Amino acid sequence: MSPKAASLLSTVLIALASASPAAAQRLGARTTSPETMVSQMNPRSPEEEMRQLIAAADAHPLGTARNPVRVAGPEGERAYLGRLRCANGSNAAIGARSTGGVGAYGSLVAAYDVTCGGERHRIVFDMYQEENVETRAPAGFTLVG
Repeated sequence: MSPKAASLLSTVLIALASASPAAAQRLGARTTSPETMVSQMNPRSPEEEMRQLIAAADAHPLGTARNPVRVAGPEGERAYLGRLRCANGSNAAIGARSTGGVGAYGSLVAAYDVTCGGERHRIVFDMYQEENVETRAPAGFTLVG
């Protein structure tokens, strides 16, 4: 190695060692105890966290981005829309599916334009809720079956 390369290497090593005190620690040395790491984790269970999200969403109208209809996949969306009726019991006219951004549960949502008696509504779905079968209808609609 040339003297110039050796000098450059020395300069880089010194800079790295002085810039990061952690880099100077012994490899494999603990920086935090396991107990401390566990205490810093989210103490809530995923089930408890979901219950809290659902409770917060229920403060908003069903079928909106803040309280999307929770279904299992695209099949769940279609099944729900197939059961959806206008307030007078007639079939709703279902429009095209569009993206709706991020919903109340942190996942992407989809929206459908639904028309009853000339009045257009937008119903938002969260299809990433495999464990849920929604039994409620948005305001102004009913569900059959």
